Amino acid sequence: MARRVFYSFDYQNDCWRAAMVRNIGAIHRRRPVNDNHWEQVNRGEDDAIKRWIDAQLRHRSCTIVLIGAKTASCRWVRYEIQRSMESRKGLLGIRIHQLMDQNQQTSIAGPNPFESIMLPGGQKLSSVAPTYEPLGVSSADVYSYISQHLEGWVESAIAARY
Repeated sequence: MARRVFYSFDYQNDCWRAAMVRNIGAIHRRRPVNDNHWEQVNRGEDDAIKRWIDAQLRHRSCTIVLIGAKTASCRWVRYEIQRSMESRKGLLGIRIHQLMDQNQQTSIAGPNPFESIMLPGGQKLSSVAPTYEPLGVSSADVYSYISQHLEGWVESAIAARY
C-alpha cells in the first residue's frame, strides 16, 4: 500500500523538478507514495498557508524535502520541517538539482536545510534525518534512481522517527 507523504520544496524554483518526483509511478499506475497538492494554496495569505500545511501534515506519515539550490532558505520549507518534527513524521531529504527543469536545465546543489535546524539536546537535524544524493550522470538516470529507491527511503524514515 502506498504511503501518504508530504512533499516540501521551494515552489518558486523547483516546482517542475518536484512534479517529476511527485509523479513517480504515475505512468505505470503504481505510485509508491501519494502526495499533497501545494499548488492549491500557494498564493494565499500566511495564516491560510499555515492552516493548509498543518491540515496536510495531519494526514501524512512522512515528509520528503526535495532539496534544490535555494530550498534551505525557503520560509515555508523551514515551517514544514519544523511542523513535521513536532508531529513526529518520518523525515528525509532528496537532492533534486540534477533533474532537468522545464527549460531542460539542471541546477546546482544548495545547502542542506537539515543542517540549520537544531534538535533538543543541541544536535543538528541532519544527524538523524537522512539526505539522499541520487546517483546518475543524466537527469533520466537520477529520476530512475529516485524511482527505484523512494519507497524504501520513505519506509526507513518512518521507522526511524525520533
